[in-house]
Amino acid sequence: MKKILLIVLAVLVAGGLVAFMVVKQQSGYTKVLTATIAREDLSTVVSGTGQIKPKTYVNLGATAMGRVTSLAVKEGDRVKKGQVVATIENVQQEATVAGQQAAISAAQTDIASYIAAEKTAEANLEHAKADLEQKKLDWDRAQALFTAGILAKQDYDAKKAAYDLDVASVAQAVAGVNQAKANTDSARGHLGTQVATLRANQDLLNRTIAIAPFDGIVTNEPVREGETVVEGIQNTEGSTLMTLADMSVVTAEVKVDETDIVNIQLGQPSEVTVDALPGRVFKGHVTLVGDQALLRSTGIATSQSTTGTEEAKDFKVVVTLDNPNDELRPGLSCTAKVTTAHKLNVLSLPIQALTMHDPAVDAAGKSDVQAATSTPDQPKSSPVQGVFIVEKDSRRRLRAKFVPVTTGITGSTNIEVLSGIAQGQEVVTGPYKTLRDLKNGSLLKRDTVKIVLSSEGSS
Repeated sequence: MKKILLIVLAVLVAGGLVAFMVVKQQSGYTKVLTATIAREDLSTVVSGTGQIKPKTYVNLGATAMGRVTSLAVKEGDRVKKGQVVATIENVQQEATVAGQQAAISAAQTDIASYIAAEKTAEANLEHAKADLEQKKLDWDRAQALFTAGILAKQDYDAKKAAYDLDVASVAQAVAGVNQAKANTDSARGHLGTQVATLRANQDLLNRTIAIAPFDGIVTNEPVREGETVVEGIQNTEGSTLMTLADMSVVTAEVKVDETDIVNIQLGQPSEVTVDALPGRVFKGHVTLVGDQALLRSTGIATSQSTTGTEEAKDFKVVVTLDNPNDELRPGLSCTAKVTTAHKLNVLSLPIQALTMHDPAVDAAGKSDVQAATSTPDQPKSSPVQGVFIVEKDSRRRLRAKFVPVTTGITGSTNIEVLSGIAQGQEVVTGPYKTLRDLKNGSLLKRDTVKIVLSSEGSS
């Protein structure tokens, strides 16, 4: 029994010594997560949420007051340009137009009669001129005979009187022609007035008939047959008959955070996803970048806001879809991802590996707290952006070495490296708290357990 106790005691002592040596050996090491620098394709993506909108749409408003007598289409129907889509009660307008058309017909008849009278007056003038010519010949002969003493004074006077009478007849006929022409011109003027009045009356009638201005789809129809509509401000109750949208050109109108708007430019490619159509991705491109900042809480432009409260702002961005389909409807919620930068086969590292480190702290052998409480006559150094690479010392132990790096475009999880490290180098990626307090030259130990768990979670 005593022998067994001695054996157990020896095993416990040996185990304790082994555990002590292991703890002592690892007490100076920092467990870290690492990654290897590699090349890959990187894209910088800016996201925004909003809704699907047609590029062209119109609210057909009531242009006349009255009862809706006919709705030729319903919500969801497709219409053609020029198609009658609704009519408003128009008995009075139709009667006015019909009466004016009858008045124009009467005026045209009057003009025809005046033209006939004008031709009659012209014929009378020609007859008077011919008769005057004959009387002129008789008067000339009478003068010659009277001078020669052959013609009696009575006959001479008769010839002269006949000639003077025909001169007066011609003048009268000319006046008749002028009067006839004046009557015709006056009738034509009255006809022009009647035609203008008809055009005005026809316009009033047309205002009771709603016509589709383009090919499109009825997206909203807030009224029903029998209801009374009124002329009013657009979008007010009782003034809108329906909304028509041209779905041949569909856009996604989204809001982008003010910190990202500087990277968005016209023509950049985009992918649009619609909440109502899961799994579908619509390709598009940026066609409008708003200039006005919009308050996130209200959507009102900052130039129109009367409050001086500082809050987050967005900008409107419009993405035109390259190949829309019939499944898209105005108002559907969507998300647009705009690719603002794209590079192929660039050196990249995980974003979490980047840290801000002050090399002067390592050089002086001080802690961050000591560096922060440096004397006033000592100039403060600025932290440098960089990464901790993993290197082996002369004893084959892993140590951290801070290396400043310059970066380029940022992807979803990685960032482009322009200088400072090379492909294949191993960098420390975490944990965050460890990386924040890590010192240049610290002994490292890979945390294989977390690496395995992380890889299993990602898979």
